[in-house]
Amino acid sequence: MKADDVRRNAWAMPLSSPSYPRGPYRFVNREFLVISYRTDAQALAAVVPEPLQPAGDTVRFEFIRMPDSTGFGDYTESGQVIPVTYKGHAGVYVHSMFLDDDAPIAGGREIWGFPKKLGTPKLQVNKDTLLGTLDYGRTRVATGTMGYKHRSANADAVMRSLAQPNWLLKIMPDVDCSPRLCELVEYHLEAVTLKGAWEGPAALELFEHALAPVAALPVRQVTGGLHLNTDLTLGLGRVVHDYLAR
Repeated sequence: MKADDVRRNAWAMPLSSPSYPRGPYRFVNREFLVISYRTDAQALAAVVPEPLQPAGDTVRFEFIRMPDSTGFGDYTESGQVIPVTYKGHAGVYVHSMFLDDDAPIAGGREIWGFPKKLGTPKLQVNKDTLLGTLDYGRTRVATGTMGYKHRSANADAVMRSLAQPNWLLKIMPDVDCSPRLCELVEYHLEAVTLKGAWEGPAALELFEHALAPVAALPVRQVTGGLHLNTDLTLGLGRVVHDYLAR
């Protein structure tokens, strides 16, 4: 293989058979259970990287079912996002993610810098309850419940929320384990179709785990539950801050 061939084809690992195809990535019937809760403000401040600033003391714990995603297939994801501001603009910082499919783990980390780790999340209807669970290995680390489709949510407010910017901390190591990249990345959800949105009573339990520390942002008060069904495109990102720039 010539050097020009390497340069032309080297865009994802491994070179001979990349773990995922090039984007964009379209998601059909992407279903969310989002449970918002208040947490300890000091714990929140300790995990939000400057120049982002926490917007209060709220965290959103998400369980996301993705049965039809181009290039990534059929998988489920769960994790925490934190409402923040950046230069006066409101959005969310993606703090933790756990999912059960190699392709979106590799693609999410390598392209955008999503903080993805292998886990076993599930989202399902259990009689009159929407049930989200997250296991790390054999250990349960999160359980979320919500009354199933109790009342319609405000579609305009939901669409405004989905249109907000999202920020990630992308870290890529060099061969000596020093950081080669350390960047704040911004991305947006695009071409969103909201197929349904519902609210209802919700509850959330988080359990201590050394390697899946979701309980480091403890639940002080659950403030709401939201259930969404959408089609959307995951927009590619842009770097808005370089932590290694001199």
